[in-house]
Amino acid sequence: MSPILAVIGASLVVGLVAGGSLRSFERLHVHWWALVFVGLALQLVAVPRYGTVPAWAIGAGLLISSYVLLLMFLTVNRWIPGAAVMAVGLLMNLAVVAANGGMPVSARAVEGAGGTAATLATDAGAKHHLMSDRDVLAPLGDVIPIPPPASVVLSIGDVLLYAGVAWFVFQVMRGRSRETPRPIAMWFLAYRGKHAPGHWRLAARYRAAAPVGGERSGTER
Repeated sequence: MSPILAVIGASLVVGLVAGGSLRSFERLHVHWWALVFVGLALQLVAVPRYGTVPAWAIGAGLLISSYVLLLMFLTVNRWIPGAAVMAVGLLMNLAVVAANGGMPVSARAVEGAGGTAATLATDAGAKHHLMSDRDVLAPLGDVIPIPPPASVVLSIGDVLLYAGVAWFVFQVMRGRSRETPRPIAMWFLAYRGKHAPGHWRLAARYRAAAPVGGERSGTER
């Protein structure tokens, strides 16, 4: 099972035991959900072959694009529970992937998770590679082994990301979340909706009260 699915499942169980409700998600209103689905899809999609472009470059580009999209989502919805923790985790992963052209994976961590370095070298894919002395920011790579039955290797950024997701699910189920303000419409003074600040609505009403016709000249009687 994917680590993120396991985290979400465990968080749902804990939330229910703590008296939370799945119906709380019906009242959750966040913006730009599509960024999450596209961002996760970029991490799961196979690396395509494109002419003479190295596979590792395409793989790193997919990971970087994924992290950027997920960070955009968290920026727009920065008031949701756990957003700051998730953002820090994504930034850590983004830094190490961008610096090394992919996510470096520790051979020792792979063995601690029940795998072998030889398997990693052949099956890691273009988005990951076996960690070497040439890699920078090595502590931010995949260095945390999770033994069987999970048998996965995580980075510090992954741990923070999953912790933020777990906190988000738990808090929403407990009814402790609030809607993100409208992300774009509030940027324009012409917006007069209920989400706009009070002084913006006041200014809008003042403009609406102005005469519809042309201005009266100083000599008009």
